[in-house]
Amino acid sequence: MNFSEVFKQSNQLCKVSPDGKYLATCVQYRLVVRDVGTLQILQLYTCLDQISHMDWSSDSLFILCAMYKRGLVQVWSLEQPDWHCKIDEGSIGLVSSRWSPDGRHILNTTEFHLRVTVWSLCTKAVSYIKYPKACQKGIDFSRDGCYMALAERRDCKDFVSVFVCDDWHLLRHFETETQDLAGLEWSPNGCVLAVWDSCLEYKVLLYSLDGRLLSTYSAHEWSLGVKSVTWSPSSQFLAIGSYDEKVRILNHITWKKITQFEHPATINNTKAVVYKEVVKGPLFAVMTYRYTTSQLATPSSTHRANICPTPVQLPVVKPDPDRANPKIGVSTLAFSSDSRYLATKNDNMASVVWVWDVQKMSLVAVLEQTAAVRCFQWDPRRPRLALCTGNTKLYLWSPAGCCVSVQVPTEGGFQVQSLNWHCSGDSLILLGKEQLCLCYMDNDQEDK
Repeated sequence: MNFSEVFKQSNQLCKVSPDGKYLATCVQYRLVVRDVGTLQILQLYTCLDQISHMDWSSDSLFILCAMYKRGLVQVWSLEQPDWHCKIDEGSIGLVSSRWSPDGRHILNTTEFHLRVTVWSLCTKAVSYIKYPKACQKGIDFSRDGCYMALAERRDCKDFVSVFVCDDWHLLRHFETETQDLAGLEWSPNGCVLAVWDSCLEYKVLLYSLDGRLLSTYSAHEWSLGVKSVTWSPSSQFLAIGSYDEKVRILNHITWKKITQFEHPATINNTKAVVYKEVVKGPLFAVMTYRYTTSQLATPSSTHRANICPTPVQLPVVKPDPDRANPKIGVSTLAFSSDSRYLATKNDNMASVVWVWDVQKMSLVAVLEQTAAVRCFQWDPRRPRLALCTGNTKLYLWSPAGCCVSVQVPTEGGFQVQSLNWHCSGDSLILLGKEQLCLCYMDNDQEDK
């Protein structure tokens, strides 16, 4: 495992192009494009103000830079550095900007969600979509890029409009059976649209492409409901994280619950492996454990992990009932690329990541850290989980019973705030507060 030198970045705006060849980084009002292999600067662009949001087009030929405070969007071309485009929303303002799947249209959402404006880079045509709803996830594109689902609010009722992305004509428009729609998401195969209600009512609805209601799921009434929803990559499972600290898995045939994962404060499951990070003296830099406490030692680390015999008591923080958005319930769900494993985080156990085997419907591993987990993400090519806690370490877990902690060898105490996998799974982008570096994985050695 090797690390690159450290580079500057602002607001953690750093993304690899969809084709995996380029790395775009924002530094205040400048956009820097590097070659992923050599990290040499290929292009340097200067925007009109500090960049709030940055995104690649689907074909990796254009980069969008949004400046929300000024209501501006600038678009840069990788093939033609002298070409650029500026979109000014004017006094109506700007709160969100994103690419369409074809990489030739930009969707801007104005302040107060008055409308969504669709700008064409090819024809310079402009289209307007009224009544977009201000919610957690109000716009989603199907994986094949053919359709866009938009949550709307009209006459105090929730609606969903499905548009064809080729020419933006309305395909379907239907009212949803929700009190206050909180989000929507297409299944990866594009056949089903999941819609869920606000946390005040536990309700998840499944709609077909033509707007037919396929099924409704509700686990209980009169208590806080859905907090997070995600599809498995295979589209066979829909995972629902709830404020009651449980994850419920629905199947794609009957849309009924097939299993339920709980997050108890005490682990009694003897088949699950509990990895606990322990603060020790300067002994270990890389720790590997396979159901034993053997270590690989080098003299530079300040942390090490132990495997704990069950039962294990996990740290729980009691939420404040007088504050809004209580820190309780399952807020983060992530399936591995093969849909075999599901990683979850329960907010009142912020330092713990749970890994479940969906095939066996059982708990596989519990990763207890010394600090709250900031971010975790699966390798896009193999079942391997990376996570960070805001310290100077990178943590990796794999189903082989291997849990590895690696000290990031950079000067000045580089603290990993978030991370992103390269699409090949060969490297990780580690993001600090104002810096970034790349971690190169030794996959050939691991596969052996």
